[in-house]
Amino acid sequence: MSSLDKTQDAVIIGGGFYGAAIAVYLAKLRGFKRIILVEREPALLMRASYNNQARVHNGYHYPRSFTTAYRSRINLPKFVRDWPQAVKQDFTKLYAIARRNSKVTAKQFERFCRNIGASIQSADPELKALFEPRLIEDVFLVEEYAFDTTKLASWAERELKESGVQVCYETRVTSISKGPNADTQLRVIAETKQGGQELISCRYVFNCTYSGLNQFKGDFPGVQTGLKQEITEMALMQVPSSLNGLGITVMDGPFFSMMPFPARGLHTLSHVRYTPHLHWNDQQGIDPYERLRNYEQATRVDRMVRDVGRYIPDVLKAKHVDSLFEVKTVLVKNEGDDGRPILFEKHAELPGCYSVLGGKIDNIYDVLETLDAEIFLSISDQERSKFGAVNG
Repeated sequence: MSSLDKTQDAVIIGGGFYGAAIAVYLAKLRGFKRIILVEREPALLMRASYNNQARVHNGYHYPRSFTTAYRSRINLPKFVRDWPQAVKQDFTKLYAIARRNSKVTAKQFERFCRNIGASIQSADPELKALFEPRLIEDVFLVEEYAFDTTKLASWAERELKESGVQVCYETRVTSISKGPNADTQLRVIAETKQGGQELISCRYVFNCTYSGLNQFKGDFPGVQTGLKQEITEMALMQVPSSLNGLGITVMDGPFFSMMPFPARGLHTLSHVRYTPHLHWNDQQGIDPYERLRNYEQATRVDRMVRDVGRYIPDVLKAKHVDSLFEVKTVLVKNEGDDGRPILFEKHAELPGCYSVLGGKIDNIYDVLETLDAEIFLSISDQERSKFGAVNG
């Protein structure tokens, strides 16, 4: 890392999808010449970007948060346009409404979908026959997709290389502080896996560490928005042939989903009651990833399958192959409505430092639109027009 001692335009902390996409955006659309991306893992998109349901949302999931639902409707076609190689569309997606304990009725769900402009129609009788009619009020055919994280990672590696972004793997930023002057106004301390330490001077820092947003020393003030951390289990299942070409979500209350997981050729199974294993309010000094490493990670898949099997009997024939344990980070203020807005904070105490978090992959467009409004001092507006779109 001896090459890192020169002044950088920007340091991106975190090599997930958001960190990679922001780095490409800064290089291609904002003309940053010297960008370093620092990633703790040995490759890109290995953590939360991979260990999730791999769903490209189209709004259906959020009947209690119109803003989140509507933004998903706007962003999904953009995501399909920009990353077609990573999007899986060749499956049938169903949303079913539970008769009891659901926070929306079938009629309310239909009306909500029409209000946001989302495609919805009654499912065919043979698809409805997969569900237990005493527990399910109605079943709808919708348009929703899945993404392959391994293909997004290939895109990120290629684009970062073409954009001249230097990527430092197995390296962790431990401190963000004020620099000595306006041109090098921030200083970042990075530590390698081998214990080496480097000081990087830069004008801007983009903290895209998801669950690790608050885990920095120095002058970093922490984010103002309250965060909740959860250790979650995403079960990977080999489903029977009757369910193989399907993605299913049952809502809203006895909430569970079974979705294709293209990166492994399996299906994920998640359940509102059993997927979250442990939760706490985020604070500096409690490293979420350390808590995950020390957690027993005993699967709850038997309980998931038993409950889901009451609604969809064929799930009882599914085989558990693996479970993905990860830390999920949500905004405390959205626990009540399941909303997933982006977190975008400019740290006034540390000018040039930004913290960014998105709860869904398609939120990336909300981040990039917010960055469009930012004025970056090192690049002139005339220069910006020379650079192409974020995907080249």
